[in-house]
Order: sequence, then C-alpha cells, then structure tokens
Amino acid sequence: MYVRAVRFTDVSAERMQELVARIEKADGPPPGVPATGLKVLFDEAQGTAVVLQHFESAEDMEAGDKAFSAMDSSDTPGTRASVDMCEMKLERTVS
Repeated sequence: MYVRAVRFTDVSAERMQELVARIEKADGPPPGVPATGLKVLFDEAQGTAVVLQHFESAEDMEAGDKAFSAMDSSDTPGTRASVDMCEMKLERTVS
C-alpha cells in the first residue's frame, strides 16, 4: 500500500466542515484519482490538517498526485505546506 500524505496550514473549522460535507456527498474519489481510501486529520487549535490518501500501487499514487496537484487551491482545506509520497511499511491497530 502507498500513502500520499499532504499537510495543510491556514485551515479554518468552517472550511474543514465544507470539505468534509463535499467528500461525504461524493460517490468516490475525483476523476483520475485511483485512491482506495482517505483519512482527514484536523487540528483546529493550530489550524492545520493532514490528508492521507491510500493507493494500491506507486503508479496509482503518481496518477493521484498528478490529479491532486492540478486541483484549484479553493478545492483544498488550506495552504498546501508539504506532500510526502510514501510506501506503507507498517500499520498496527491495538484493540
């Protein structure tokens, strides 16, 4: 599994609510984004967000990166501060 991790700054609670509502109404990822999962983390106190986009392969992640990088900034939660394109090496859940 591969994960594109994007960090945003200048994120307001209102903007985050709008983004979450739009994502929840969508039937899936945007066109051209072969994502298999999505996690959105929000730190309201700092006005930051981290978006984790999951992909099955490095090629799918590259395709998703191309589509997301071309997005208008009004479609993002805030100012894009960084983008990391990672291979997941470990995921552990404790019950």
